[in-house]
Amino acid sequence: MSGGEPQDLNIDVAALAGRKAKGRRPWYFESREAERIFAIVMALAGELSVCRARLDTLERLLASKGVIQADEIESFELDKAAEQQRAEAQRLYIARIFRIIQQEMEGASEGGEADLGRIAEELSKPE
Repeated sequence: MSGGEPQDLNIDVAALAGRKAKGRRPWYFESREAERIFAIVMALAGELSVCRARLDTLERLLASKGVIQADEIESFELDKAAEQQRAEAQRLYIARIFRIIQQEMEGASEGGEADLGRIAEELSKPE
């Protein structure tokens, strides 16, 4: 983002997540299970990379403005309410990570592959 240009925040994340590449999906491993694990690990790696970069930026900005000292982050302790909120957020995050397995289980219980269009529509509904 450059100086003062408006940023388009109307992104349909569910539609982007459900997009498929043209042609057949490449397989890198012999088993479907290994492919699933690989997809999960790569999703996590991407999430973590972005998160770490943003966290580093925040810490540097706060320290440069004298809002916090670096050692304050390391010694910070959550109160019980914040611990519970963080635990719930982590539970939801884990559910999103393992969504591929859940979708396949739902598809199998319906007698076939999960309908990705239906799943994307459900995921785009407000919680």
